[in-house]
Amino acid sequence: MKKGALAAEGSLFDNWFDAIEDGVRSRVREFIETMLEEELAQTLARPRYGRRKDGRDEPSGVEGVRHGHRERTLTGTFGQTRIAVPRARLTSEDGETREWKSASLRAYQRRTKAADALIASAYLSGTNTRRVRRALAAVFAGPVGKDVVSRTWRKVKGDWEAWSKSSLAEEPIIRLILDGTVVRVRLDKKATSISLLVALGVRADGQKVLLAVKNMGGESEAAWRALLDDLVARGLRTPELVIADGAPGLEKALSALWPNVPLQRCTVHKHRNLLAHAPDRLHEELSNDYKDMIYAETKDEVEVRRKAFLRKWRLKCRAVADSLEEAGEKLFTFTRFPKTQWKSIRTSNAIERLHEEFKRRIKTQTVLPCAETAAMLFWALLASGQITMRKVDGWETLAQKPTDQTIDLAA
Repeated sequence: MKKGALAAEGSLFDNWFDAIEDGVRSRVREFIETMLEEELAQTLARPRYGRRKDGRDEPSGVEGVRHGHRERTLTGTFGQTRIAVPRARLTSEDGETREWKSASLRAYQRRTKAADALIASAYLSGTNTRRVRRALAAVFAGPVGKDVVSRTWRKVKGDWEAWSKSSLAEEPIIRLILDGTVVRVRLDKKATSISLLVALGVRADGQKVLLAVKNMGGESEAAWRALLDDLVARGLRTPELVIADGAPGLEKALSALWPNVPLQRCTVHKHRNLLAHAPDRLHEELSNDYKDMIYAETKDEVEVRRKAFLRKWRLKCRAVADSLEEAGEKLFTFTRFPKTQWKSIRTSNAIERLHEEFKRRIKTQTVLPCAETAAMLFWALLASGQITMRKVDGWETLAQKPTDQTIDLAA
């Protein structure tokens, strides 16, 4: 762009006035008031200043009389505006009267749902109350009070509590994916590490859905059992498959609750575990051998490469071979399912990606205010649509049952 043209256009921050924005916002009041007047007219079956006719061909509507307007301030993504809300008294069949209530504008509503969602989304993006107020002041064409942000967040908290207790009886969950992550929160005025235990479900149509998020002191058997018992109490049916990270406490809790449900150990977590048993200079070679085994094309190839892996690493680094054998057939449960599903079954990556996105959003806060806030934030990022989940790979073949034949563990 030429220098003269840039000077004529001016800097973005020189003048915040925008003719388009200003023109749109000036018409908002007229639009809202017209919409409310039309809503009341439909209720009374006659326009403003019109008289109802009692003829059979005329809709009688609801008995009632208008009685003026009341002023209300409404804040939306269009900014703040004062509107005149029509009033009317409606008469029921038994002769009692009641005040007309608009379905579009709730009683005592001061902000649109879109405005509340915008405030909550800004907070969920990892910023704090003060920054939310500053960032949205220009959008709303006026100051955003601290109490407004706080009230909006309390509404989010209420929704979170309702979701945490919602029934799962009608959810067609056929698989569970379980994993935990560590976050820093403030407890008793000190920064403390806690575990967030997360449960994802896979519906019969392949869609992933968040089922539970609990803050716990760790990933012990008791902690995981508390989460699983809560899912069962909410009506969750016994799943056909569980995918887990291999934490000992989780496996014990699963075997106690659902001893006959197949379990898939996450192959990515096991890979990290194997690397921890080998010196750095062997990591590349170990990774190549492991991936050749896990990502083999057929079940028979998996068996052959597993045997070769154990023979080689028993001689090279015994601890690596022992660690692989410890996982047993649970590391290869995916081979019992159709090949199209192997990618989605082999790992708990669906939750891992959520963990990564969650931590990216909260990194500016360093330490979260409390343990409950951590779990609520995790849920809210999904509920608000800031994080979305797609169907699992191979969802078209989910109706096919797994085979009973497990992998040959002979080495």
